[in-house]
Amino acid sequence: MKKVAIFPGSFDPYTSGHHDIVMRSLALFDEVIIGIGYNSTKKSRYFDIDEMVEKVKSVYAEIPAVKVIVYNELTSTLAKKHQAQFLIRGLRNTTDFEYENTISQMNRYLNDDLETVFLITSPRFAAISSTIIREVHRFGGDVSEFIPYEI
Repeated sequence: MKKVAIFPGSFDPYTSGHHDIVMRSLALFDEVIIGIGYNSTKKSRYFDIDEMVEKVKSVYAEIPAVKVIVYNELTSTLAKKHQAQFLIRGLRNTTDFEYENTISQMNRYLNDDLETVFLITSPRFAAISSTIIREVHRFGGDVSEFIPYEI
């Protein structure tokens, strides 16, 4: 059976830390679907979602095992639609773990066939977050070292 994983997130923006998680996931799964979703707790996006999809797709243009989609539904429902058995989540610290563990439990409740796999962030990316990247970019700082595409 093909092992399909979804890497869900708002990815506003998609960072080199996210890219690292995807590349490491390819050693574990046959297909990785990057699901760029609308986060209902955020009022608006800093980067246009369609532009972000195109940027992320360009990063993986030569890697057919990686797909990029947009979604606006429960992640557990998305996983069922794509016959994904796994969710990938990156953890930078214990705060991330507490948050992600709660979500993982709910996803498992909603979809018994869905297993969450946590990958610890590589040390060189542990300090990177989309929030920090947005703030640096907003004030004209150079973020090119922290994202795997040009903006």
